Amino acid sequence: MGIKIRKGDTVVVIAGDDKGTIDHPRIGRVLSVDEVTQRVTVEKVNMVKRHTKARRQGVQSGIVEKEAPIHLSNVMLYDPKAKRGTRIKMRMLPDGSRERVSVVSDESLPKAGA
Repeated sequence: MGIKIRKGDTVVVIAGDDKGTIDHPRIGRVLSVDEVTQRVTVEKVNMVKRHTKARRQGVQSGIVEKEAPIHLSNVMLYDPKAKRGTRIKMRMLPDGSRERVSVVSDESLPKAGA
């Protein structure tokens, strides 16, 4: 079974320190997906500080803040029509291709980045 969340998708964080509240959930764009460890990196979620050392001349050293990956089970694809997270099912089209469909609204989800 493949991972149904792709790079560029909009997801809502449903568990963990960065889940937000019911009124204001944390929503972000997926920057990368690691299928082996089943982790995703979400924009502006799970920010960590890394102390970096200048490795060559011209590179700034100091404290860099960047996103750390979170487990795939802690995010859910965001349905813009329902304005909440949704599970995903696959639907076969007449031409033989597949599309991702929201379980909540039964609508086709837009392609990642579109």
